[in-house]
Amino acid sequence: MTQVLLDVDHARAVAAALLQTAGVSHDDALTTADCLIYADRRGTASHGLMRLPLYLSALRAGGINARAQWDWQRTHPSGGLLHADGALGQVAMREAVQFVTDRIADSPAVVVVVQDSTHYGAGSYWSDQIAEQGALAILTSTTGPVAAPHGARRPILGSNPLTIALPAGDEGAMTTDIATSAGAYGKVVEAADADQVLPTGWAVDATGQPTTDPRAALDGALVAFGGHKGSALMVALEGMSAALGSAAYACETEDIWINPASRMNVGHTLIAINPAYFGGTEHAKDRVQTLRDTVRAAVAPHGRADDR
Repeated sequence: MTQVLLDVDHARAVAAALLQTAGVSHDDALTTADCLIYADRRGTASHGLMRLPLYLSALRAGGINARAQWDWQRTHPSGGLLHADGALGQVAMREAVQFVTDRIADSPAVVVVVQDSTHYGAGSYWSDQIAEQGALAILTSTTGPVAAPHGARRPILGSNPLTIALPAGDEGAMTTDIATSAGAYGKVVEAADADQVLPTGWAVDATGQPTTDPRAALDGALVAFGGHKGSALMVALEGMSAALGSAAYACETEDIWINPASRMNVGHTLIAINPAYFGGTEHAKDRVQTLRDTVRAAVAPHGRADDR
């Protein structure tokens, strides 16, 4: 594959313009482009501009609603239920994050549940905006049916990402942003496009046998990280993301990777916790920074554990 380096502003303008040709508004197109470019700049190409052709196909086929009329079906000072009307996931998450940031200063916690959404991109793009306000953020989502539970071979679960952002010192949030599958589905697609092999332990083929062939994996299923423990977490996040509203489980959907016209009804759950109501915001930041520094100090420059 040929690599092309783009100026960030140019890439943003081109991505936004392409989204607008598919009917997306100017502001929604910029929100989506910014999120995709954020992932590329962090080295997470699976959630970057490689997703743009998929979004465009789904926008034109109807799987994503370019002019969604999203609606807050329930609101409370400490929570809300957002019906996204098939919007770009980035647009739905922009509204969810704004809801949280408008309320978190006056509440110990704020929870937003989103239904009828789509892929929201890199989770840390959203969680870190909340951490910048001094709050802890926890975010998860359903996806299409790409992963098999431990001991199975049929893809009935999503790769169900989990993002946790903890406010810290001057460096910003300490963030964990992972798929609960051994590898993200987008990385499998990326490997197939680049004719590369997958790491061992990421996937099984259609017969349930382990495979490093990304095309065989796309015909088979991803597996959870950490065996039965990761599988249990994957199942829990599926429920946490869909059961609080009317979002679909992965096994009830057809992925837009397969059918761009599929209305997936993806669900997200966003939880923000305000440390000011507990030990204090600065206390929490200091403690998180201490944890970050301690972990770094325990790892030698070449990645080996420090035995001291």
